[in-house]
Amino acid sequence: MYKNRRNKNHNNWNNNQQKNNGQKNNNSSEQQKQKKFEPSKTNYEDENVLRERKKAIQELKTREVLCAKCGNPILEIASALADRASGNPVHFECALKEIESKETLGENEKIAYIGQGRFGVLSYENIRDQKHFTIKKVIEWEERENKASWREEVSDLYSKVN
Repeated sequence: MYKNRRNKNHNNWNNNQQKNNGQKNNNSSEQQKQKKFEPSKTNYEDENVLRERKKAIQELKTREVLCAKCGNPILEIASALADRASGNPVHFECALKEIESKETLGENEKIAYIGQGRFGVLSYENIRDQKHFTIKKVIEWEERENKASWREEVSDLYSKVN
């Protein structure tokens, strides 16, 4: 009995709101009909330019690029790093293995990629808590000033900014 009375009051409240706002609701629905979604224009308005870029990316992906460290093909060139000596592409894993072989790690320490061609020796108070760490040492793998030519080609193809 109480539940029905509550629903009845609720419906009345809704009905009153609709009666009071009848003008507003009709106007807003007309305004919504007039506004149409227009997708934002991209830098690739010309379909031929987009097609050429996709073709160049496919061609880049089909090239066989060999790792300067292990000699195996690099399947994902975007994740490769430049070799310190030659500047040729190397697997991320090969670079990490080389650093791990040269660094002596203490307890609760590990090596991680910290961005911009750099690795770091991370120290954890609690190794199970991966959120809290300090960087004990920064290892520059790629020189910031000297960008490899192959990296520029990759970034030019994948970049959406002209």
